[in-house]
Amino acid sequence: MANVSYKELGLVNTKEMFAKAFKGGYAIPAYNFNNMEQLQAIVQAAVETKSPVILQVSKGARAYANATLLRYMAQGAVEYAKELGCEKPQIVLHLDHGPSFEVCKDCIDSGFSSVMFDGSALPYDENVAVTKKVVEYAHAHDVTVEAELGVLGGVEDDVAAEESKYTKPEEVVDFVTRTGCDSLAISIGTSHGRCKFTPEQCTRGADGVLNPPPLAFNILEKISEKLGDFPIVLHGSSSVPQEYVRQIEEFGGKIPDSVGIPEEQLRKAAKLAVCKINIDSDGRLAMTAAVRKHLAENPGDFDPRQYLTPARNELVKMYARKNREVLGSAGHLDD
Repeated sequence: MANVSYKELGLVNTKEMFAKAFKGGYAIPAYNFNNMEQLQAIVQAAVETKSPVILQVSKGARAYANATLLRYMAQGAVEYAKELGCEKPQIVLHLDHGPSFEVCKDCIDSGFSSVMFDGSALPYDENVAVTKKVVEYAHAHDVTVEAELGVLGGVEDDVAAEESKYTKPEEVVDFVTRTGCDSLAISIGTSHGRCKFTPEQCTRGADGVLNPPPLAFNILEKISEKLGDFPIVLHGSSSVPQEYVRQIEEFGGKIPDSVGIPEEQLRKAAKLAVCKINIDSDGRLAMTAAVRKHLAENPGDFDPRQYLTPARNELVKMYARKNREVLGSAGHLDD
């Protein structure tokens, strides 16, 4: 397939978006999607709340949904936003956790406006070298690059780590300067998946619900001091709403000890240097909770539209609330 620029698809990169977010004390929502219903919900919520938004695609999503289809879905998202009344949508198509230069290049060539190279598991100098290579190719196409320093724990999609290794503040200036990256994902205690922490890391309330340890804001503040107005990214930042966990278990699911990042901590981070917050598991939980409930209450239904409609509605509601109350991005479309 011939190369295509994201600009032909109506997408934007993150440069201006992040500069405004930093200045305004809010974060851009970065929601992962794999299918049409998730994409519709993300766009509906963004238009409803007048929020810029980042559509995130993981390596696993590309394998699941097909890379060509994803390109046209992103183009469709821009047109759909216009149809819903948004004259100038601010939508980014972003590769989440790009595993290699080759995958990042392929995404840039197929219309992504932003890519992340995740070299966090590599030796420091190798991470620098590959990130720099990605940046040089991306910037030649006006595509922005997110890099990662420090390792997030947990498992999500193809990303797995036994433990979290906090980002070292003393490395960040050297890393950003040498690579030329546009934003930096850091590790301050977030992690991937529906279990952000082990039960041993938490305290348990009288109701049996786990209370997670706080994020390492001291590290975020040190990194921010060193980097100035440079955009910081938080991965693994789902809050794992307990109402969805309870609903899933009420209707037959088994997902014990699910615990996320408290929303008030994410709001605090968004007011600091964090310009992008990644949320994936919350979307999975909201969809699954709605589907399980619908099928349990309507055992005769077999048309996917019957159970995916309430799932999509729940996603719209959740994403809109996140934009308004957690990330603070609502109303900032026309800054």
